[in-house]
Amino acid sequence: MKNTLFRLKNMAQPALHKLQQAGEEGMPLGQRLFLFLAVLVLTIFLSFIAILLLTGTFTAGLSETERFFDNELARTSNEIEEHYDQISLQTVNLAENLSRSIEQKTSIMGISLSNLSEYPYLLEEIISGECDQLLFALQLVKSSGVFLILDATINPILARAVHSRSGLYIKNMEPNVISASSPNIIILRGFPGISRKRSLPLHAQWKMEFDVSDAPYYHRPIEAARFNPGLPISRLYYWSDALQLPGTSEEVMLCTAPLIDSNGCIFGVCGFEISAMLFKLSHSPGSSIYKRLFCLLSPLAADTIELRRSLIAGGYSARIASSKQNALQISKQRHYLYTYRPEQGHKFLGLHSYIQLYPHDSAFADQHWIVAAMVPEEDIMHAVTRLNVILFSSLTLLVIIGVILSFNLGNRFFIEPISKGLNMIKYTDLGSAPRTRIPEIDNLIDYLALRNRELAEKARHENLSFSTLDKFLDRSRELTPAEREVFKLYSEGYTANQIAAKLCLSINTIKTHSKRIYSKLEVSSREEIILYVALLKEIGKEIN
Repeated sequence: MKNTLFRLKNMAQPALHKLQQAGEEGMPLGQRLFLFLAVLVLTIFLSFIAILLLTGTFTAGLSETERFFDNELARTSNEIEEHYDQISLQTVNLAENLSRSIEQKTSIMGISLSNLSEYPYLLEEIISGECDQLLFALQLVKSSGVFLILDATINPILARAVHSRSGLYIKNMEPNVISASSPNIIILRGFPGISRKRSLPLHAQWKMEFDVSDAPYYHRPIEAARFNPGLPISRLYYWSDALQLPGTSEEVMLCTAPLIDSNGCIFGVCGFEISAMLFKLSHSPGSSIYKRLFCLLSPLAADTIELRRSLIAGGYSARIASSKQNALQISKQRHYLYTYRPEQGHKFLGLHSYIQLYPHDSAFADQHWIVAAMVPEEDIMHAVTRLNVILFSSLTLLVIIGVILSFNLGNRFFIEPISKGLNMIKYTDLGSAPRTRIPEIDNLIDYLALRNRELAEKARHENLSFSTLDKFLDRSRELTPAEREVFKLYSEGYTANQIAAKLCLSINTIKTHSKRIYSKLEVSSREEIILYVALLKEIGKEIN
């Protein structure tokens, strides 16, 4: 009989071992799962950070800035080039029309343009006759002024007559409303008689003649025409640097072309003005990110931008942070952006590109002009840092949300169903246990139920006497109430430590009760108690 019970105990040992493992002390399954998921999410997070670092995503702010500057520079360059091409074309047309018109008028007067300086008393009549054409050209073109300068002076005997030239300079004081029916037109240079006749006011800084002592816009196109005889006017127009006309306060750029008669005689220049105000109104960049973004048009020499020779557009002027006399030295960064460094003051970051103001066969094709878009360096650093902080904060928030979701979903769909399944295995008749809808748990319950039936059948097949089970049942009635409580918990699968915690007793007390229980029941382990209780249930007997 004892051998039969020993074999039955060995056959049930795997199932009992599983129950024993389930009751062992250690980290609970829920904590293990949470720790696993937390480590998994953290590993994914760190891997994602590493990928972002390797792929340069944390410098994405700088890449976005580079793309922004690239787009802004392309837009501004196209606008400026289109605007200046239009001015250049209209300057050539104006020079050709004025050359023909003045040649016809002087021919009727019986004078030669080569001797124009000998007829100062005719200059007002000649210039006045071209006033309508100049006014029409000014309203036709997006320009802030138009002018005509003849190679002659009304006062040749004055001391400074060599630097004085007669002409007419008409300004539009509101170039942003060129299309208006009544633009604010005034005369900056010219005969006062023209002003009275046309009812045009004189500028507060009006003078009758031009001072060409330092006037490259006058001398350069005339010299180019003299050194390149036969070259058409379309290859002789000239763009000046940003400058101030003598006696004025506003910066302007002038596009001028020589006046040439049919005999090749050069007798003056004409052209259009782009004021600093018009340039700013027409080409100021707009950005909600970089409030201090500005662009400039400047001649370039030896990687140097001279601010005093540039026109600047934008809500922030480079000359506020850098002295007007300063030059910006261009140097290449590790990234796509360039650094524009003044001798003192703020450093700027941005991009620039060359702009073509002249045809390739022009007399001035060797001049290099650039359009640049830039901001103070600290603005870009602030924007990049802000973007990275937002990115890192978003990733951290996602990790926290991921851990919380993992914990909740793990409890709901993993821990709770498994706990219920294990409770069924420990406390329920396996033959009538409900389905948990977890294949692994249901398979385990089916396996244990089948094993229990096999044990019972084998016991019956080997003519196992029920007297041993009856004796076990009788002896259980000899247990004291305290011993019976411990015995009941043993039969339900609890360990000694768990029983001590549940009954609020010391482990030594539980061990004392266990020795007496083992002695009275004639068993040697908790597993034998569980086995006898299971066999009694199989034959329909319960221990009260």
